[in-house]
Amino acid sequence: MRIAKTKEFVKRYTKLPKFIQKKVDKQIRYLTTDVFHPSLKAKKMVGVHFWEARVDKSYRFTFEKTGDTLTLRTVGPHDEGLGKK
Repeated sequence: MRIAKTKEFVKRYTKLPKFIQKKVDKQIRYLTTDVFHPSLKAKKMVGVHFWEARVDKSYRFTFEKTGDTLTLRTVGPHDEGLGKK
């Protein structure tokens, strides 16, 4: 799988604490090999064609699957990471 990042994802990622960035990086590695890796707890979001995945208990990120490309859309604390704030 190839990974693409939106400008929004990059902007939010750079504002995260370094230790959270490392967790995000680890989860992205899992994502590229297995979208359904147990650590990700990935699931399709209701009413949209995006997916959400877990960084840890408090942080989430969203992504879109298009062919062999996963586009990372947003990341952050739970609601922000899901694009709700």
